[in-house]
Amino acid sequence: MILTYKIRHGRDFSDELRKAERVANFALKTRTQSSHDVKHLGLKSMISNQILRKYSRNRVLKEVHSVKLTIPSQGVRVLRELRTLIIPCLGLTLNYQFRDDFEKVNQVEVGDEYAYVSVAVPEEKPYDPRGWIGVDRNTTGHVAVVADPETGKVIKLGKSAKHIHDKYREIRRSLQSHWKYRKVKEIRDRESRVVRDLNNRVSRRIVDTAKASGKGIKLELLEGIRKTTRQARSFKYALHSWSFYQLEKMIEYKAKLLGVPVAYIDPAYTSQTCSRCGQMGDRDGKSFRCPNCGHIENADVNASFNIAVRQIGVSRSAGDRDPSEGSTDTPRADMAENDANRRTPRASAVGVCQPLPSRRPALMMCPATEPRIACTKTM
Repeated sequence: MILTYKIRHGRDFSDELRKAERVANFALKTRTQSSHDVKHLGLKSMISNQILRKYSRNRVLKEVHSVKLTIPSQGVRVLRELRTLIIPCLGLTLNYQFRDDFEKVNQVEVGDEYAYVSVAVPEEKPYDPRGWIGVDRNTTGHVAVVADPETGKVIKLGKSAKHIHDKYREIRRSLQSHWKYRKVKEIRDRESRVVRDLNNRVSRRIVDTAKASGKGIKLELLEGIRKTTRQARSFKYALHSWSFYQLEKMIEYKAKLLGVPVAYIDPAYTSQTCSRCGQMGDRDGKSFRCPNCGHIENADVNASFNIAVRQIGVSRSAGDRDPSEGSTDTPRADMAENDANRRTPRASAVGVCQPLPSRRPALMMCPATEPRIACTKTM
């Protein structure tokens, strides 16, 4: 797996970055890939080659205004005993604090303030889970509710997400009324960083919980949820500010590093089906009540138990996603198959874990005698 780490370099590379921008625009106009053609611009040929290779192939961009200095792996020296990276062509030394078991440095991109170090790290082999935990992701309330049917334990994470979105929305409204659009952009960027940090901590807790218990993680397949969900005016902002995909990708890559299996299920009726008897119940906001067995529970908790026990049709680990959604080297046949799968999200080829229709109530059964321990964690 390839991971990218950000390191503050504390150097002024404004002159080199201006040259890199000129090289990139030259590549867009001429489609050249030879550093000899841009030698007169004064940028190191090792860096010029990387920029030319990247932008000469781009048929969409007409002009570029922000270009990073890209150094390939052969231009980076690694001193593991000192935890130091040396880039001779820039005279730059970086001290890193990230994990030291990486196989190699793929490349380093240097910007105004930070250097972005891309490294290849080893992955653990996925284990056979002895059970599953269900994760229900939400637009309001807690970002994620985790349930373990075996122990009955429930963990609620990310309660502050809605408050964060509402807070920054009001700040942006106030700034927009005073025509301060530059500040609006700064506030939007700040909000995205806060939410990203929250999702990072939530995903870490979920993966660590699954790893510690030797279980896998089940998620709902939420592709196209914004198009299929009926959007009341009061709910529209919450839905479109929902970073469920970011949380999903964070869970996937953290699980992949630790060998934790990840599977996806069809999200239909997970919050409206009783996790005790498997019959359809009544949901009112965050409250769920089953008229059949009388079970009353928080709707998100009920959904997370349903996700955990729902029958798996075709499971898919995080590692299995790479061949179909991976790199630019993906064969056309695989890409065509992937496009076809996306057009039919309920097909088993996508890896959706579906309940068997004829046995649905039995497969959704969760014995009423199992204890459920509410463990609330607010982040």
